[in-house]
Amino acid sequence: MARRTWTTPRLVRVLTGTCLAALALSGVVTATVLGGAHDGTDAIGHKAAPQVVRSADLYFALNDMDAQAANLLLYGADPDFAKARRESLDTYDQRRNQAATDLQQVAEATADDPAGRAAVQSVIDELGRYQALVAQAQLLDDQAHAAAGRPPADALAAYRSATDLLRQRLLPAADSVTAANAGTVERRFAAERGDLGSGRWWIVAAGVLALAALAGLQRLLAVRYRRVLNAPVAAATLLALGGLVGGVVLVNRAADHLVVAKHDAFDSVIALSRARATAYDLNADESRFLSDPGRAAAYEQSYFDKTQSFARVGGTTLAGYPAALAPLADHHRADHTTIGFGGFLGDELHNITFAGEQDAAERVLAAFQDYQRDDHKIRDLNAAGRLKEAIAFDTGTAAGESNADFARLAAAVDDVQAINQKAMDRAVAATDDDLDAVTAALGAAVLAVALVLVVAGVRPRLREYA
Repeated sequence: MARRTWTTPRLVRVLTGTCLAALALSGVVTATVLGGAHDGTDAIGHKAAPQVVRSADLYFALNDMDAQAANLLLYGADPDFAKARRESLDTYDQRRNQAATDLQQVAEATADDPAGRAAVQSVIDELGRYQALVAQAQLLDDQAHAAAGRPPADALAAYRSATDLLRQRLLPAADSVTAANAGTVERRFAAERGDLGSGRWWIVAAGVLALAALAGLQRLLAVRYRRVLNAPVAAATLLALGGLVGGVVLVNRAADHLVVAKHDAFDSVIALSRARATAYDLNADESRFLSDPGRAAAYEQSYFDKTQSFARVGGTTLAGYPAALAPLADHHRADHTTIGFGGFLGDELHNITFAGEQDAAERVLAAFQDYQRDDHKIRDLNAAGRLKEAIAFDTGTAAGESNADFARLAAAVDDVQAINQKAMDRAVAATDDDLDAVTAALGAAVLAVALVLVVAGVRPRLREYA
């Protein structure tokens, strides 16, 4: 009875149906995994990561606004600093516009995130108060025709309120937006890597199932119909094999691009964004130190804390920092794998990946050392009662002066960040190209042809029983 039930036509039909179902399953699994990879990379590369960069840029813009506000108090009404004062006013306005643009973009990106929306609103509210206090400090300083480095008490009090607001409310709120988005990138990266790892095996399992079904059908046709090879089924098998290999290759490429975009590039971009903001805050602390003797000790400690954030060296003080960093920097130059300091710069040097990145990072280290030596000269001049000379050296842009060396430092940091940003953009673009609509259409076409070939291969054989 069983033998009569499982006739050759019925066996062919059942196995053909199995092949078609297995091929369809393989196509669906591959499309789902690759579609998830595309969506994950899109979420990280086009949404979350740029959002982190924008919020970090906001943090930088706020820091440099305050640095310029401190410089304006330093210059006072001294005619020798008239040009520098105009430049600081221009830079302050540029940073204010930059902060407003960053805030708008961050606000749009956090529209669906209640916590992020609250943090952005806090920055918007406090930024208006901050700007009003800075404007008040500038007005009072202008009215007093103050000497360089000696702002009137009421102007200094207004600036103190402004910088306290910035440091205690604005910067923490901006940093919380950065941290929240960086956390989102970390979670999406971990989830996407896990999905790609398991997805690879799902593609293999579904593909092997389809190949096994096709092999079974080929054998059945060969045995029952005494033919060596069914050409359409063989062609369908080759297409299924090609689809399996192509799917695995695309998943592996997506995983590689994801690691490059996030681990190799994005992690450096964030470290460098924070280093950039910290450097500008260091520059502001120098101006605050000179303009506000009553808080000089606090600003000096703040400068040292940020110096350690930039390049951490254990067991030293501000006075001994350049001498403590020098041998560590020399050892690193002799052997790039030896990195005896931490902080943002140490993190970056531990993550050198791309062409030109090592040389650019070395320029950051060299410029940072020069800038630290400049800082000690500023403090020595001030301690010797040569305040105007200290201000001139602090804000001077001639070669060898502090702001010239700071400009070198800022440019070097920007260069390293640009290398990593371009690498991240390339990796994301490569995934976009691999998993675009053309790839999806090609995959669908291969699947459709394979299904048609299977049917075309068995149809003539079944007609023999008609």
